[in-house]
Amino acid sequence: RVAELRDDLLFRQPEIGNFGDCPICSLPLALDASKHVIMSCCSKVICDGCCYANEIRERNAKLRLTCPFCRHYVPATRAKALANEVKRVEVNDPGAIRRLGLRCHVKGYHRSAFEYLTKAAGLGDAVAHYHLSLKYSEEGVEKDAQKKIYHLVEAAIRGHPTARFNLGSIEWNNGSK
Repeated sequence: RVAELRDDLLFRQPEIGNFGDCPICSLPLALDASKHVIMSCCSKVICDGCCYANEIRERNAKLRLTCPFCRHYVPATRAKALANEVKRVEVNDPGAIRRLGLRCHVKGYHRSAFEYLTKAAGLGDAVAHYHLSLKYSEEGVEKDAQKKIYHLVEAAIRGHPTARFNLGSIEWNNGSK
């Protein structure tokens, strides 16, 4: 019975994508990550349209640029933006924890990356589950096909499109046509 319920979750079409809706205009966020912005102050994912409208309004009124969601000032430097991210990590924001894990991965700190991604996945972040599935087939982490598939399933249930595709590819390669 538990397996049937899990299959229902996995094969049901998700109501929204893994990015959700823009918190300002309530339109679904595009799967293309270049069409939205993650604000470092509040970790909200805002569509480009809302960011653009906010920027135009503030430039016309000669105001300092602020986050369209929380109205904190946009950091002037990368260091200030990273300081905002650290604050978000300290309050267990899964998106900020995932981004920190991915930064560690890029720098070659695989153990730290794995720990941060595991924490973000534990907090329900679909993208962290997806990246953990990739980590289980890379250098720096023990290769474990079961854990890889577990994290792909968790990401797919939460609406991650590439995780769904990868699961389908694994099934196809295993002969389940």
